[in-house]
Amino acid sequence: MRKKILGAALLLAGAAWAGGASAQGVPISVLAGNCVGCHGIDGVSAGPATPSIAGMSRVYFVNAMLSYKYGKDKAKIEAAARSLKIDPDDVEGHERLATVMDRMAKGYSDEEIGLLADYFVGKRHVSAIQPFDAALAAKGKRVHDDACEKCHENGGRKGDGSGMLAGQWMPYLKHAITDFNGGHRDMPKKMRAKMKELNDKDFEALVNFYASQK
Repeated sequence: MRKKILGAALLLAGAAWAGGASAQGVPISVLAGNCVGCHGIDGVSAGPATPSIAGMSRVYFVNAMLSYKYGKDKAKIEAAARSLKIDPDDVEGHERLATVMDRMAKGYSDEEIGLLADYFVGKRHVSAIQPFDAALAAKGKRVHDDACEKCHENGGRKGDGSGMLAGQWMPYLKHAITDFNGGHRDMPKKMRAKMKELNDKDFEALVNFYASQK
């Protein structure tokens, strides 16, 4: 009987590792389960104030999590990036506005952050179903093409080190823009320069454009 129990335990452990697990043996499904409450099943957000993280850039995901975890400690962020096979030059290391996320990130090892990144990168992004203003969306496309496309490629769908904007909830996008403009969230110099060129009407148009993207 004891042999049967041991055999079953080994089979379960093997299944966990096959699906991805941390050095402590925590299956990726358990690690990712902590994210579901806010970011939705498979990283597809059902809450308008929370971004979807399914299908986002691995570099961006890791950058965000390390920034939440280590704040402005660039040395620790760069060391963690190297351990996850990410070029430290691709990790901005900007401190993020303190939320529940900084406490969550501190609970993960660097290795587990890498596993989470791989997990959510492999999930399919699903755009939020929400109303938008078509005329504003058309204007927003022009603003995006001029100011944002270089980093947020393919209409905001993906950029290697940039966040996914297409199909995100409008309230989340508005909150993010407010945080950037209010100095509550750091941003790269090139983004700061572009943001200064835009006004409130441009931002409203951008939000409608991203909401229109499927």
